[in-house]
Amino acid sequence: MSTSPSPTSPSDAPAVDVLVVGSGPAGASAALFLATYGVPVMMVTKYGRLSDTPRAHITNQRTMETMRDMGLEQTLLREATPWEYMGNTTFCTSLAGEELGRVLSWGTDVRRHADYELASPTSMLDAPQTVTEPILVQAAQARGARVRFDTEYVGHVQDDEGVTTTVRDRLTGVEHQIRSRYLVGADGARSRVAADLDLPYEGPGAVGGALGIIFEADLSRFVAHRPSVLYWMLQPGAEREGVGLGVLRMIKPWTEWMLMWGYAVADGPPDLTDDYIRELAVNLVGSDDFEMTIRSRSPWTINHQFATTIARGRVFCAGDAVHRHPPTNGLGSNTSIQDSYNLAWKLAHVLRGTASESLLDSYDAERAPIARQVVERANQSIADTGRIMAALELDDTSDPDRLTAALEARKQPGPAGEKVRTALREAIAYKSYEFNAHGVEHNQRYASTAVVPDGTPMPPYRRDPELYAQATTWPGAKLPHTWVTRDGHRTSTLDLAGRGEFSLWTGIGGEAWVEAAARLGAERSLPLPAVVVGPGQAYEDPYGLWADLRETDDGGVLLVRPDLYVAARHRSAPASPEQAEQWLRDVLTRVLGPV
Repeated sequence: MSTSPSPTSPSDAPAVDVLVVGSGPAGASAALFLATYGVPVMMVTKYGRLSDTPRAHITNQRTMETMRDMGLEQTLLREATPWEYMGNTTFCTSLAGEELGRVLSWGTDVRRHADYELASPTSMLDAPQTVTEPILVQAAQARGARVRFDTEYVGHVQDDEGVTTTVRDRLTGVEHQIRSRYLVGADGARSRVAADLDLPYEGPGAVGGALGIIFEADLSRFVAHRPSVLYWMLQPGAEREGVGLGVLRMIKPWTEWMLMWGYAVADGPPDLTDDYIRELAVNLVGSDDFEMTIRSRSPWTINHQFATTIARGRVFCAGDAVHRHPPTNGLGSNTSIQDSYNLAWKLAHVLRGTASESLLDSYDAERAPIARQVVERANQSIADTGRIMAALELDDTSDPDRLTAALEARKQPGPAGEKVRTALREAIAYKSYEFNAHGVEHNQRYASTAVVPDGTPMPPYRRDPELYAQATTWPGAKLPHTWVTRDGHRTSTLDLAGRGEFSLWTGIGGEAWVEAAARLGAERSLPLPAVVVGPGQAYEDPYGLWADLRETDDGGVLLVRPDLYVAARHRSAPASPEQAEQWLRDVLTRVLGPV
């Protein structure tokens, strides 16, 4: 047996500014964002390939906005299942059986669609990981990121200047070291980077088990007339752990599917033989008149756990490493990509020398609360499925005869039947908190040293903050989307910010802000482009929509961060050029640190 050579010393180790461990949505997007910002970055993964299972799939507007910023929106649109095929979330006894009800989902209800279009210039998509990961990684490589497969993280050591990470080549067994200024642990729910950091977690951990079975079958005749991503089945045993009911999830219309079925974690998963899988599939479809080809089979765990601290020193964790939860609400990959979008610009500015290292503290302050929020929301959505059982006056589905009787009761005339029908409609409609939780996606507010309060309270929510997005320029909120024009051509406000840089927003009467931005930007070697909106300016507001949303006077100002969040706001024109410069100097110092 051969022995591995001694690991390289830190001085001999390959050097890179940022090392990313993991190639899933968090890791691949971190590599993409950093490479786009010009940061020398290396991504390593212990696997020999990108994801070969479709796992995460719902791609929300916030993620699409990051892809738009990266110039990849159209690429995803070409490859993914479009918005209009996502909407008819169906609850039934089987695909061929009785329907209990539907939820028009992901903003496809005409009563909600305007909310989505008002909030973002992007659409929602269904893009499985097998689609998104290659797009992210190929773009990252094209922009300079180095990628190493079959390279397993072993451990790391921090010092005052950087991080020395030991990795193992899984093909040869040889260990070597990689030296980086910073390390990003995006290595999934069993993150070894997070374990080595000894991050603190809250939550019970594993709370259920589920089977994930990928198969090919043409089920068009059962679903093409009610296109959706998800079909939920109420059958004996369906509510046992898992995601609340049995599920057939569309991967590719209408010929590729994921079957999900719960099992008791304490008992362990069943033996996933071809016969067992075929029986499950036939039960959920409600017919054996179809051919199927099984592509993969695996058990997985329903988790309820989040890290309360997501970074230590020069090491940052992102994605499932710090928020572990079921796929309900479609928050997993979206939140992971948002983690990386928040972190990447901060690393870029610190490495560029336009910000002090104190800026990096804001990553934990801003994203750790989001980790808690999404884990709690996703698990609550599983619990909410129990309302359907309660509406049918069932505690469980263990007795098939009682289940059949409960389903028949909803068809009966008279007060008893009407009571069941009303309760069932309300229970299914309540699932909008899973399938139309637009506010969960858009209403994330940050409080950290990278946000400068303006002394005003956060605007109260006018509607349910989980269901409805509410635009505001309050510091710590995302820059509102609306349409303005340049040379008569319509453009989104979001297209005028981002790309790794800060931007300064004002209108007529805000000339002093623009002049101050030019002086201070030059002083700090910080690009600080001005976006001036008003009649006769570079950008005009012919619809009056920006004036309605900006929450400032014409001559007020917004400082917008590279991740499209409002860093600071002054609601009125400055009293003098000196005041404008002093305010902006103070804000930049608070956000980025001294020059």
